[in-house]
Amino acid sequence: MDQVPGVILGLCSFTHDSAAALLVHGKLVGFVEEERLSGQKHTREYPHHAIAWLLGRAGLAPTDVDAVAYNFQPARYLAEVPASARLLLSSATRSRALPRATGFAKVAVRTQRRLQYLRREFPRARVVPVLHHRAHQLIAFAASGWHEAAVLVMDSLGERQTTTVAHGHYAERPCIRSLEEIRDPASLGYVYGAVTEHLGWRRGDEEGTVMALAALGDAARFRPVFARALRTTATGFVVDPAYFPPRALHSGYPRISPLFTTDTCPPRNPEEPPQQVHQDLAAALQERTEQVMRHLARRAHRVTGSRRLCVGGGVATNCVSIGRIVEEGIFDEVFVPPAPGDAGTAIGAAIAVHADTGSRQPLEGVARACYLGPSYPQPHLDLTRRPGLKQKMLGGEAAEFLADQLAQGMIVGLFQGRVEAGPRALGNRSILASPLENGVVERLNATVKFRESFRPFAPIALAERAGEFFTLGQDAPYMSMASQVTAKAREQIPAVVHANGTSRLQTVTAQQNLFMHDVLQAFGRRTGVPVLINTSLNVRGKPICGTPEMALDCLATSGLDALLLEGRWITK
Repeated sequence: MDQVPGVILGLCSFTHDSAAALLVHGKLVGFVEEERLSGQKHTREYPHHAIAWLLGRAGLAPTDVDAVAYNFQPARYLAEVPASARLLLSSATRSRALPRATGFAKVAVRTQRRLQYLRREFPRARVVPVLHHRAHQLIAFAASGWHEAAVLVMDSLGERQTTTVAHGHYAERPCIRSLEEIRDPASLGYVYGAVTEHLGWRRGDEEGTVMALAALGDAARFRPVFARALRTTATGFVVDPAYFPPRALHSGYPRISPLFTTDTCPPRNPEEPPQQVHQDLAAALQERTEQVMRHLARRAHRVTGSRRLCVGGGVATNCVSIGRIVEEGIFDEVFVPPAPGDAGTAIGAAIAVHADTGSRQPLEGVARACYLGPSYPQPHLDLTRRPGLKQKMLGGEAAEFLADQLAQGMIVGLFQGRVEAGPRALGNRSILASPLENGVVERLNATVKFRESFRPFAPIALAERAGEFFTLGQDAPYMSMASQVTAKAREQIPAVVHANGTSRLQTVTAQQNLFMHDVLQAFGRRTGVPVLINTSLNVRGKPICGTPEMALDCLATSGLDALLLEGRWITK
């Protein structure tokens, strides 16, 4: 660039999980996923609402933007077009060679058109395409706040890459040195999504449901299938095309082969309850995923020599596998950013442009930050459209009041402060309940979240007392790691212990979230247990509530008992 850009807009758009981030002279003004403002879960639409909020917060106009960082590079897709000819060498892949080549070519053209669209939206800005995995690497490393770490990114597909190992270090700005890569069609995200769809859930949305179902199954039944389908190598892994044909990036080309169906089971009808065979298939998939992810983590340690690991990409949301990596002790500490999936690459892409243009401005507001979206400190609430709701204002004892209601068995929505980044509610857009109440999990699943009865609920715990109940041995601020539990947890709070003996833990410090810390302390004084159930403020099929109106709708249409919305106690 001719000059160092002071205002950088980072975008994830047109694919899924649209989001926007804004850096102004190196400081992160904010980040928000479009779904939190539009109400459309996993939206791929251009993030109009997110961009408008960011520019408004900074007091800027679109003409003030110096650079737009986009999270894909179209030219990288084109490189796969001639490379697809290698599929002609095997009878198992020959039929996919031409559709794969044309599919990658079409995506390259489509991505170039998206860049042209952005140039029209921001005519005074330079639009910079950023390598997808580099965007993942930078947000994973920069968000850790560490000066040095191994960086492992695993997703379904970023241009041609599916898995990368890099070394991160911090000089004047975060720097990433890529060391190894695995290219498509070897893709953990592709395999997990394909089996999720085969099991009757939405690929790209409900992989977490399959991970939960896995705890109920016996992996031994289909272990040989996945040992053949996902084979580890000295430097990574390969996928057997006889089970998972190479992707074509065209609709109408299945991701599951007839051989896979023959060796496992027919596709499940989403309307039918899962059977034992589905549980066993999920268990085998999850077990093999954990084995491959641990293998990749060991490889990252070997090639970097680092004692710390940052993990990014959509596969990093597999909290059970991340917990297994922590337990193995390969690294002293493991970090997953609050938004490890594609939405977070909006921040990563902006950081890439900031770093590449030689800015001397230090990066601010990224390290250990998760509350990055809009807040509504004094919302105007019109309850006349919802005549069944009533409200009262709470004073300075809101934390004590909330803890008391939770201790009495109420299930309460909490809407406070800025919207969280990433797929987990972290105490600002949460549904809270006591883990000591009989039948609380069943009630939450059936009448509040409207989801499958086998789905577990995560605990949120005081960081300073988490060791009494969970054995993870490190902080887990973003609910991204599954931990084994202690005997005390099994005895006192079995509601947050899943069938596999783990809990997807979130630890909270006063520095991270003072109000939530106060609530946990107050609940602990009343019950002796400073742990609550924490799930996202939404119902199935809807995104986490980003606005007061969305939160009121959630209260009105679900089995929530009450909503604490910025100091207002709202009940039915």
